[in-house]
Amino acid sequence: MAEIPSPGLFDTAPEAPTTRDIARLVKAGGIDALPDAIQRADDATYQEIRCRSALNRAHGMPFFTWTLNPYRGCTHGCHYCFARKYQPHLELDAGDDFASVIFVKANIAEVLRRELAGPSRPTEQVAVGTATDPYQPIEGTYQLTRKCLEAFRAWPTPLGIVTKGPMVVRDIDVLRELSARTKISVYLSVPSIDDDAWRRLEPGTAPPLQRLRAVRALTDAGIHCGVLMAPLVPGITTKPSIIEATVKACADHGARSVGAMVLHLESGVRHHFLQVIAREYPHLVDGYERLYTKKYAPADYSGEIGRIVSLLKARYGVRGRPEPADAPAPEAARPPRQAPLRFVRSG
Repeated sequence: MAEIPSPGLFDTAPEAPTTRDIARLVKAGGIDALPDAIQRADDATYQEIRCRSALNRAHGMPFFTWTLNPYRGCTHGCHYCFARKYQPHLELDAGDDFASVIFVKANIAEVLRRELAGPSRPTEQVAVGTATDPYQPIEGTYQLTRKCLEAFRAWPTPLGIVTKGPMVVRDIDVLRELSARTKISVYLSVPSIDDDAWRRLEPGTAPPLQRLRAVRALTDAGIHCGVLMAPLVPGITTKPSIIEATVKACADHGARSVGAMVLHLESGVRHHFLQVIAREYPHLVDGYERLYTKKYAPADYSGEIGRIVSLLKARYGVRGRPEPADAPAPEAARPPRQAPLRFVRSG
């Protein structure tokens, strides 16, 4: 007997709109013009769309060549998320619309299988979750990320997954199977374990320690799993004591590597994020105006934060993301007692 597929929120109609159709509809009539949008109990509106391609080539990226994103928009709603800049492409704003209007690429697994079976299928690294979280809560309903992972069974391809969703442990069986045949890496995004920063800056995500428990589960299952402390937010999560607590927690939960990056403010994200700073951390507004005259924080500032992170990773025996998995662990070193830049210690 043929297996009956699990239904989504609603049946996917053959005429489900493309992203281009969505942009035209929203421009003409706003969100109310979306043809099949359904609002769920999480107050987000979900619209199924059809994609013409599943894999998209990335240019100039050091760790991957292709990207795969089953969803657009993300109910995790992280205020600093660079992916907010993509919402205006759909005639939506980078603020509330990013976390409350989610597009579901309902046919992505089918399209992916077709692309993998083709003569030009990728053999280079595919990054899953570059523009939206592949394990945001709606994945529990649609299971598109899992279906895509299952598609790679027939055509093993190096994969790197980035997520804030502990739901990734659901797919340990598939990830373990793929890991036996190709290079698979999972990175949990845990910018800090500070509860106050988590509640204010990542309102829709699971608690940081829950994410780190997912790291432990993946590592114990033999899957290469690291942590991305990204972004480190000046004056909020850049205090050396917070960085140290986070690096130590990553090590305690078995992270194979830890990468870190200081916040940068993309166009389309900057306005929203600075509004959040003014509301949640008004005493930091002047500091941000001085620090972010451009997209990136000054090199000396980012370099000092990087030095602190490196010393702490050495102290707790974790490696950096770019290093090969079999690189020797660095010698232990004590972190500095304090950072010399005032804004590092603010907040």
